[in-house]
Formats: sequence, C-alpha cells, structure tokens
Amino acid sequence: MAVNNLAGKNVVIIGGTAGIGLATAIAASEAGAKVWAAGRSEANLEKARAASAGKFEVRQADTHDAEALEAIFKEVGKIDHLVSAAVGGERTLKPFLEQTEEQWKAAYDKLWGYAKVVRTGAPYLADDAAITLVSGSPARKIRPAQSPLSCVGAAVENMVRCLAVEMAPIRVNVVSPGTIDTAMFDFMGEEKQANLQGMTTTHLIKRPGTAEEVAEGLLFVMNNKFVTGTTVDVDGGRILS
Repeated sequence: MAVNNLAGKNVVIIGGTAGIGLATAIAASEAGAKVWAAGRSEANLEKARAASAGKFEVRQADTHDAEALEAIFKEVGKIDHLVSAAVGGERTLKPFLEQTEEQWKAAYDKLWGYAKVVRTGAPYLADDAAITLVSGSPARKIRPAQSPLSCVGAAVENMVRCLAVEMAPIRVNVVSPGTIDTAMFDFMGEEKQANLQGMTTTHLIKRPGTAEEVAEGLLFVMNNKFVTGTTVDVDGGRILS
C-alpha cells in the first residue's frame, strides 16, 4: 500500500538543484508537497528552474551560509521536511598518506554543512517534522583512495543516529546511495557510461543507479512516520559485493 504523507507539506531541500536533490524535489512536488529547492551553482539554479516548470521554488544558498539558509527558512515559515543532499565540500580521492592536511579537512565540509543546515533550520521545524540527509556507500564499503568519502559518510550516518535520539519526536534519517549516474561523473566525458558500467560489474545489480531511484529512498523515510535513526541503502547491493 502506497503511503503519501507529503501532500500539503512544506519541504526544503538544500542541494536540491542537481542530481539526487533535484530528483527528490521533483518527486516531492509530484506527491503534492510545497517544495523549496536550494543550491549554490548559478548554472544548476537555471537548470532547476527549467525542471521545476513552476511547480516548486528555487533559491540560492550554500550549506555554509547561515544567513542565506535562514532567509529561506523564514520564507517557508514552518518546515515539515528538511533535506540536505548537498556535497558541501571538496573530496581528494587519493590514498590518505598522499593527501595534505588541508585536503583531508576539506572533505569534512560536508559534515559541517549538514550540521549548519540542521542547527539553522531547527527553530523552524514543525513538532512532527523530519530531517533527511544523504551519505554514501563508501561509509561502509571501502575502496582504495576513498578514505575521505568513507570517513565523512560514516560521520554523517553516526550524526543522524545521535540527532534522532536528541531531537525526538522529530525523525532523523539518512539515505546512502551507491554508484549513481549523475553529473558528478560528467568529467569522464564520452567514457562516462563505460566507466560506470565497469565500476558496477561486481555489484549485485550490475548497473549504476539513477537519481530518481535514490529519491525514492528519500521519499520513503520522509513518508514513513515510524522510521527514525535509520540508514537506508540504495546502492544496488554494493556494500554486499
């Protein structure tokens, strides 16, 4: 039985102008929610406005800019669902000992950004609101040179468990994607699809996922009022392979 607790709800998605965040904004608006999607890139903002077709609001904000975040939260008034899918920082994918201290610290900008989104948004949350964050399968399935992804993702997942305990009855969950076909891999150019296929040959589902499939995971934890402190994997079986 399908559950839709999003109709008429106010949903704010930071990092909602591209990839998984944009797919979630579209899906939530189609479920009847009033959606505000925020991002920092002007190019992504334009694409999101085109994709929204006027069905949801698009605003500019960075996870580290408390003033811009608060302006959006004040505009919304009461937030029923606060989502952050923003990358929030630069990750240097090299072995730990080959990274500088600055590169390692920069990876944690994702965690600090998420923390700022939650801290700034907390006063605007409805009593029965939900917070949903995004981590990644490297948090529990480690490959060489992925230590920044793994450590930061694991920190996000543990923060979610902590917040679920401290902020109850507000629900807090995290969705963990695997290898997903998004613009993140566009730098590969014409080799993108072949590389993604190669990256997933050992997975239980031997293909990359889509942003829309991950968005379904986010909508699940947003919709289901009996889920909190949970990590939902949408990874094609990557962590089992």
